[in-house]
Amino acid sequence: MTYKRIFTIVMDSVGVGAMPDAEKYNDEGSDTLGHTASAVGGLKMPAMQRLGLGNLHHVEGVFPVDNPEGYYTKLLEKSVGKDTMTGHWEMMGLYIDSPFQTFTETGFPADLIKELEEKTGHKVIGNKSASGTEILDELGERHMKTGEMIVYTSADSVLQIAAHEETFGLDELYRCCEIAREIMMKPEWKVGRIIARPFIGDKAGSFQRTPNRHDLALKPYGRTTLNELKDNGFDVISVGKINDIFVGEGITESHKSLSSVHGMEQTIELADKDFKGLCFVNLVDFDAKWGHRRNPEGYAKELEDFDILLGKLLDKLNEDDLVICTADHGNDPTYKGTDHTREMILMVAYSKSMNGSGLIRQGSSFADIGATISDNFNVPHPANGESFLGSLK
Repeated sequence: MTYKRIFTIVMDSVGVGAMPDAEKYNDEGSDTLGHTASAVGGLKMPAMQRLGLGNLHHVEGVFPVDNPEGYYTKLLEKSVGKDTMTGHWEMMGLYIDSPFQTFTETGFPADLIKELEEKTGHKVIGNKSASGTEILDELGERHMKTGEMIVYTSADSVLQIAAHEETFGLDELYRCCEIAREIMMKPEWKVGRIIARPFIGDKAGSFQRTPNRHDLALKPYGRTTLNELKDNGFDVISVGKINDIFVGEGITESHKSLSSVHGMEQTIELADKDFKGLCFVNLVDFDAKWGHRRNPEGYAKELEDFDILLGKLLDKLNEDDLVICTADHGNDPTYKGTDHTREMILMVAYSKSMNGSGLIRQGSSFADIGATISDNFNVPHPANGESFLGSLK
């Protein structure tokens, strides 16, 4: 075992350039990180700069350095798709050969909606692809008066139910989402996630989503690096929505986050904890708050806020800790539409014990990260992925 603790931080949607097959997804020329930086006249990310981010990718304001402190590369995606579950599952060793069902263009089928209404006892309104904030302004007041559920989707493979925390109730919202998850296990309706979207407020313009979001994801179809770690006695600590993405599989301890800043603050606190294994972190605000809403200014500020907290985490590391910063897909806030973008992801690794640094081989799969973690802790890992542990010297 080279490292006692590995902190793997997923900067949700921070892609670094279009995949070679991006044209199949209508995502040619996308570059989440590069275009965000250019859109705001440059980023200030001194922690990532000293690790070598500017050596890896052109990011305005983040310059190449002569002696980077980290190792870095880009990883290609092997799975079909460009969503959260696909990226995270591949990272931990599972490939998706056919994309999860989406209902972006059509809304959900009438038969599905009818069954959902009958089993929950609530009429459905919405049933279209929509921005989570805009649909609240459109239908939130009606929902509060009638008790009808706001059901909507997005470019992702999701069914989302929005309901008022006080007039509808969290428990009732979660109950309805459980029913939706059961209904949507049929192959023709199988989406990756059912998402409870609670909100507060009393009129259009004042509605705000709360941190009590809850994802009901499909269970991973096979064993992942997380299962192997847990079954071999290692800690697997999740921060943010990691626990939801893997439906608790292979997780020994879970921490929900109120925001990406909060998620980094939790990670910094966990660095004071004596554990042996993996701390797996998802920072969703890049994607949910800024990427889908095509807001490069918000995205840029999130990146700079992350970098400040990353610097604090790096200062707290022990000699036998490893930090891996990565992503799960792209979501270029300067690109057309509101969908994720099919992009390569960064992999930036740092430990105080490293004697070397620089560019390592490009990875042909996100699963290289899971293979590296498995290799470090000497546990079996899925057939997918190739460890780069030997390159971190």
